[in-house]
Amino acid sequence: MKRRWIAGAIGVLAVALAACAPGGGASDQGDKSGADKVTISLWSWRVEDVKAYEKILAKFEESHPKIHVEFKPFQATEYNNILATGLSGSAGPDVAQLRAYGGLQPLVEADQLLPLDDKVDALSGFDAKLLEGAKGHTDGKIYGVPFAYQTLQVLYNKKLFSDNGIQPPATWDDMIAAAKKLKAAGITPFAVAAGPDATWTLPIVHEIFGNARYGSTAFRDALVKGEKKFTDPDFTASVKLIKDLEPYYPKDVVAVKIPDVQALFVTGKAAMYPTGTFDLAPVLKADPNLEVGLFQVPPPSGSPVTTPVTPGWADGSFGVNAKSAHQAEALELVKWMATPEFGQLYATELKQLSAVPGVTPSDPLLAEMAKNYADNGAPYTLLVNFRYGQPNGDAVFRDEVQKMLTGQTDPEAVAASVQKGVEQWFKPGN
Repeated sequence: MKRRWIAGAIGVLAVALAACAPGGGASDQGDKSGADKVTISLWSWRVEDVKAYEKILAKFEESHPKIHVEFKPFQATEYNNILATGLSGSAGPDVAQLRAYGGLQPLVEADQLLPLDDKVDALSGFDAKLLEGAKGHTDGKIYGVPFAYQTLQVLYNKKLFSDNGIQPPATWDDMIAAAKKLKAAGITPFAVAAGPDATWTLPIVHEIFGNARYGSTAFRDALVKGEKKFTDPDFTASVKLIKDLEPYYPKDVVAVKIPDVQALFVTGKAAMYPTGTFDLAPVLKADPNLEVGLFQVPPPSGSPVTTPVTPGWADGSFGVNAKSAHQAEALELVKWMATPEFGQLYATELKQLSAVPGVTPSDPLLAEMAKNYADNGAPYTLLVNFRYGQPNGDAVFRDEVQKMLTGQTDPEAVAASVQKGVEQWFKPGN
């Protein structure tokens, strides 16, 4: 997901790199009782979450008075390089927020993280689907405590639905009929962006509308085993859905930016917003009075999967720097991050779905998303399994779909391009 860059992050980076002490950047200082108090650093790509993390980490310090955690966020788009550089030397963090799946693998291969399998007992209770994102691709070891997961669905404006006599669709035909009715009323049915800054959302839109059509988990498993390819007719048909729905997108969708579609939905000019959990908080922040509902997309005709699914993925995890001079304290922090106390704080303060078992979101929409994923969870295939090499499948797909929307290519060619890209590095069975 995209995160906003705010002024001052460069200064934060400069201070962080200059102030970090050898072996993890932590320092020792006396507390009021005269005993040693250790300061450990926690790096993150979430600049916008500083206040929330300060509140969350204050709770940790209440029960761990001899540990102080310094939260250091960096620009999301630069974070991967900053973290890799920090972990390769002596100026890295003690605990790091880690990308999932293919984003984690380079750090694992460089031996920059501490395996947590036998160090954080609570990990045994985590959802296996979410732990996938925190594991090394080849060694299968767990390198982080998952902090959140994202789900994909359609948000809808309850007032617009009510005003136009529309109910959440029970079938694909219901959804298309609703889209036609809304368009006739001068309302954009689906808030979709395909502009230069928004191509990363196109695989997400595909997952929402096409996951069931290509066969969901069963198809993903067949791909991994080498029993099927992306050129399979079911996958090609799922790509075609994105083109078929184009009449219900905003005009000139390939020029539409993410802020544009968010504004369309928040101001009531678009009725449905196919997106992830990550967009719920920004939407409600923009208009706290907006009445938002959600639905899982009904499978279209010909789908191998005949019941609605909720695609999702692990958003990331927190891991320990293998070179940290304060591994004991760092481990105390990540152990706490596997507890319901942390999970509940995370869900409440950040309005996100916590990966910690047993945490129930207080927000009713988040709770509905969590239930849908628990009941009908499906993998976001291109992200979960095909980002481990270059070119990664997700990146190829987004560029090719944008070309399809401009009339430069077709669904069969999109599928063929994805297959050609991933087979340069992907080996079935691995």
